[in-house]
Amino acid sequence: MNIKEITTLLEKFAPLSLQESYDNAGLIVGSATDEVSGILICLDSTEDIVDEAIEKNCNLIIAHHPIIFSGLKKLNGKNYIERTIIKAIKNNIAIYAAHTNMDNAFNGVSFKMAEKLGLINCQVLLPKNNLLKKIVTFCPIDYAEAVRNALFANGAGSIGNYSACSFNTEGIGTFKGNEKTTPFVGKQGQLHYENEIKIETIIPAYQLKKAINAMLVAHPYEEVAYDVFPIENSWSTIGSGIIGELSHPAEESSFLEQIKTALKTNCIRHTPLLGKKIQKVALCGGSGSFLLPTAIQKQADIFISADFKYHQFFDADNQLIIADIGHYESEQFTSELFYEILTKKIPNFAIHLSEKNTNPINYL
Repeated sequence: MNIKEITTLLEKFAPLSLQESYDNAGLIVGSATDEVSGILICLDSTEDIVDEAIEKNCNLIIAHHPIIFSGLKKLNGKNYIERTIIKAIKNNIAIYAAHTNMDNAFNGVSFKMAEKLGLINCQVLLPKNNLLKKIVTFCPIDYAEAVRNALFANGAGSIGNYSACSFNTEGIGTFKGNEKTTPFVGKQGQLHYENEIKIETIIPAYQLKKAINAMLVAHPYEEVAYDVFPIENSWSTIGSGIIGELSHPAEESSFLEQIKTALKTNCIRHTPLLGKKIQKVALCGGSGSFLLPTAIQKQADIFISADFKYHQFFDADNQLIIADIGHYESEQFTSELFYEILTKKIPNFAIHLSEKNTNPINYL
């Protein structure tokens, strides 16, 4: 398999279009057409990770964090970023990153954290907006099923846990072709009335072009009438963070101990305990302090994330507990997520989880 085939599997799960504007997810080093000898999965790309890839005969590194966030003007080896890139290029090792697109994806980074904590009834804490479109088209009644199925097979019609969603209404279409047409029904120069189905369905914006092309192929008309509308609805399964529930309420101190064990952290920075049981849990892998107002508004009892600044702890305002478990600790299970996605699709391929701990923070 080549690199493009591997990364396509990841991008079906977490499309690059879901990444935040500041991010740099995707293939950072290497050629997409290179054949892959082995894959090394990690959280951070570092020189040690490249050395491990060499040892394991892996020419593709898949990381959560991009090694390059902003533009590089020189490659002189003056810092770990440049040294890592140089070593990778010298050894013909590609580096791919799936970062905030993996955070925002359904069943992504925060879902994995929730799974480790045994949360139930999980929902996206802050769903994304303006990522959906509506396609509307019109076709003869006998061809409606073929057109619908073409749209569904190319990403349209999914709402939450439901697929093949559409709304269909019958009506009468009119058209008159000139002398240059070859009409599917009717005759040149004559006004034609046709019993048609109006098909309406929803689609992620990044799949729109593919779905329209498939619809045009399936549609019998020479000229296909269709509309595309922007939708301001939130996308309930795509976005930042998770809010879920414990199957049974837990004492605050015992749940903090559960967090330490389940999320493998040696240190939790937290706000004062509030003297009430924990039932509703909000969380976010990585730097999630921006979600604190949403966690409070949704009446979470605790918000688990990382990278809170000193004054942000005051913002809890005795409405919930903030539990800062550390950036690496909150995202460490992302490697498992990559591994699960790839081994389900290519179970006999050489895929390795890194044995290196790249956490730059130590606790005394």
